[in-house]
Amino acid sequence: MSELRFDGRVAVITGGGRGHGASYARLLAGKGCKVVVNDLGAPIKGDAADASVAQQLVDEIRAAGGEAVANTDSVATAEGGRAIVQTALDTWGKIDVLIHNAGNVRYGTIREISYEDFNAVVNVHLMGAFHLVKAAHPLMCDAGYGRIVLTSSIGGIYGNDRCVNYGISKSGMIGLNNIAALEGEAHGIRSNIIVPN
Repeated sequence: MSELRFDGRVAVITGGGRGHGASYARLLAGKGCKVVVNDLGAPIKGDAADASVAQQLVDEIRAAGGEAVANTDSVATAEGGRAIVQTALDTWGKIDVLIHNAGNVRYGTIREISYEDFNAVVNVHLMGAFHLVKAAHPLMCDAGYGRIVLTSSIGGIYGNDRCVNYGISKSGMIGLNNIAALEGEAHGIRSNIIVPN
């Protein structure tokens, strides 16, 4: 069996500087894909930033012979979502793959959670997914090719104690994925969602 390659393809990976996102970036870059590593470099609450996180992985990929560029825009706004996708367009002229892996966690029960903490998580996980799909999906349709992977969680199916914001976000992403797949099918787009446990 021949090796699966992604030569000439362009991928955007959010939350790409650490953890699973960094693993995806390394894997795709090692198989010839050009990668936009999007990461704020924030701690788990998402309340700070460190631009060096994305850049360090970009430097690593380049040192290994791959092509990558860093982006530190936030997925939490429509403008940020568009800017992340625009980085791929400005650098390589297209986007073929979108992996939304960015995330944050702020705990709280329904009774105690503040709207600030609720919105902070929903804006990254669920709205972030929408901002990115909204920006990338039409471009993929026009190009006749696209691969989207959204990262949900078992918490979106069964819930997590003291994580109402996270559970709602991860559940909503399942619906978004299904619509992106349905609307993209005739245009060569496949959209899938992973549900880590």
